[in-house]
Amino acid sequence: MFGIKATFAQDSIPNKTANKQAIQTQKGRITANKIDTIADGTVYLKTEIAAQTDSTDLKNLKDLSFTAEIDKKWREELYSNALYDTLYNAISELDYKEVYYPELPTDTLKQRLEKLNAKTPFNIAYNPSLESVIKSFLKNRRTHFERLIGLSAFYFPMFERELDAQDVPLEVKYLAIVESALKPRAKSRVGATGLWQFMFATGKQYGLDVSSYVDERSDPIKSTKAAAKYLAALYSTFGDWDLALAAYNSGPGNVLKAIRRSGGYENYWNIRHHLPRETAGYVPAFLATMYIMEYAKAHGLVSEKPAFHHFETDTIRVKQMITLDQVSEATGVSVEALQFLNPSYKLDIIPYIADEQYALRLPVQAIGSFVANETAIYAAAKAEFEAREKPLPQFFETESRVRYRVKSGDYLGLIARKYGVRVSQIKQWNGLRSNNLQIGQRLTIYPRNPVAKPANSPASKAPKTYVVKQGDSLWSISQKFSGVSVQNIRDWNDISGNNLKPGMVLKLSKS
Repeated sequence: MFGIKATFAQDSIPNKTANKQAIQTQKGRITANKIDTIADGTVYLKTEIAAQTDSTDLKNLKDLSFTAEIDKKWREELYSNALYDTLYNAISELDYKEVYYPELPTDTLKQRLEKLNAKTPFNIAYNPSLESVIKSFLKNRRTHFERLIGLSAFYFPMFERELDAQDVPLEVKYLAIVESALKPRAKSRVGATGLWQFMFATGKQYGLDVSSYVDERSDPIKSTKAAAKYLAALYSTFGDWDLALAAYNSGPGNVLKAIRRSGGYENYWNIRHHLPRETAGYVPAFLATMYIMEYAKAHGLVSEKPAFHHFETDTIRVKQMITLDQVSEATGVSVEALQFLNPSYKLDIIPYIADEQYALRLPVQAIGSFVANETAIYAAAKAEFEAREKPLPQFFETESRVRYRVKSGDYLGLIARKYGVRVSQIKQWNGLRSNNLQIGQRLTIYPRNPVAKPANSPASKAPKTYVVKQGDSLWSISQKFSGVSVQNIRDWNDISGNNLKPGMVLKLSKS
């Protein structure tokens, strides 16, 4: 589900009957969310298992094609700034002209706005400008809002908890749509970053750490706590939530200037023409977004499938430095899913600092296997870090460098797996500061296959197969041979899980 695999230690099951029995007795079985596991550790919906068990060997179960296509779409969107840029342009270029949208009569809109106004502390009175923005969004941004509704299933529960803790109206959650289009790594032209678009200095003021490894402005929970505290402080200053929102966007100074220039008016709509252009459209965009999200069903908006629901994830405090690639290899959770769940780690590396509490967020079905095996996982990660210093210089000097041209549908995780390297390595080799790619872009890659060989070690001497011994694991085997990764061994031997048996003969090359 969601392209995620949770791996559990178990013996290989050689036949279909045993596979069926294993599904019933599997210790790693998860029933609360109607999810189950099969012999290779892959998590599937029970309905999918039931539909395929009678006609297919369980070891060869495949994902449903339409869900795989949806997975591909949301992965491509994970760190794209496209949706953020689109909404930013739409808000900054509002012209408030009358929009023909007969599906929403003015009288119906007035009634709905009155209901919203009665249950929120915001001033949601009808006016033609707000009607223009609402109808423009409904007419031109339907697809965007359907995508945002899907993303909100993950983010809104954590937003509401933090807003409630600071006595900030829960409807402020819709502000994150206007600010960032719910993109945790969204970055504005002036450097504001994250779901709540904090500038560096303001983020620091409200306790958001920014370092070489971590940008807490992109952390959903920490940034929401900071945003709630900042908004509460602004409300205590202005005594009006509309003005607090305007001050959040453009700064208290600009709002005070607008009040003075208007002759002392303190209603947002009366001072709007004296605010910066972007802020002038900011509150109308927020109110329009609130209306559309509250009345999405009435307008036939259909949510895209959520990547995750918040309750399907949990966190673990890390005990030593570890990369998202290493976590992916240990848990079977895709790197793209880990990046989505852990957006504050800039280089896909979770550092360990004694006085800090850096956490790893995982799907709940991967939590148990990680905690139960964390000693081995950390040991393997440490061994790789220690060994990495020696081969890397050789790696850069090799003539096996390739130039890769980005194609439609490509993303860094896909390209990294193709060449047996890490996402963080591709970013380092190409000076990439984000995961965004452009079709036609050229990337420099130093693949692990083919691998760099010392000048006096001809390739012919490299073994072509390996016989599995007692106590071997995919990780330990990959460490015995230069340039061979866990994923290489899986791909070359058609292995989907981590199960090995003594005596198995593994291929060590593609051929």
